[in-house]
Amino acid sequence: MKIFKTLTIAFLLTAIVPVTAQTADEIISNYFENTGGKTAWENLESVKMTATANAQGMEIPVEIYQTKDGKQLIKINFQGQDITQLAFDGETMWTTNFMTMQPEKSDAETTENMKKQMKDFPSPFMNYKEKGFTVELMGKETKEGAETFKLKLTQTPVMVNGVEEPNVSYYYFDTENFVPIVAESEIKEGPMAGQMNVSTMSDYQEVDGLYFPFALSMGGQAIQLKDIELNPEIKVSMFAFPATSPAEVEKD
Repeated sequence: MKIFKTLTIAFLLTAIVPVTAQTADEIISNYFENTGGKTAWENLESVKMTATANAQGMEIPVEIYQTKDGKQLIKINFQGQDITQLAFDGETMWTTNFMTMQPEKSDAETTENMKKQMKDFPSPFMNYKEKGFTVELMGKETKEGAETFKLKLTQTPVMVNGVEEPNVSYYYFDTENFVPIVAESEIKEGPMAGQMNVSTMSDYQEVDGLYFPFALSMGGQAIQLKDIELNPEIKVSMFAFPATSPAEVEKD
């Protein structure tokens, strides 16, 4: 992880306070202050991330778009062809069927769960109490060779096969820089159900005054960010399900 060029006053003050005095809210406050300031994060309207993902020895270009009102788009370039891996316009979630290469709407349950994530931009910790979330400091653990604060984040429950399930994640914040370096959440369905999905974040770099992790690992897949653009010009139409698609099929 790159060392920040400057340390905020908040960090200097908290650095001399015993670790036992830290609270979950103080850790979250230090996180936002040390990565650009809460006001700057609250004023962020959208981001565009350009990255590469490693898959079976291949480097695949990836573009990620996220907006403050919950719209998302993940687009990859595979063998010279742009493919929408995931898109959500606030109402409809859709993906590309890799067998037919046609867009398909996600099922109703998956879409409703996605709607529950619309408040997560730019971070689920931003004004979390107003969102109805809870955060609990669980103690300290060593992760990725660093001492961390373990925070338990409980968000709006999700539906899994028609049953409401708790939506709990664990974030590990580096005790030196107050940034998350590991996140864990339980896989709810499929052959890996019950196991933990682990993501790592490192190599924090400054982008127009805000700090972002440029090295990510999600479920064992490495993603290297190349560029991040703040508040880019975005065409809302890119999130929408193609109206003229011959495969306007919605899953049951």
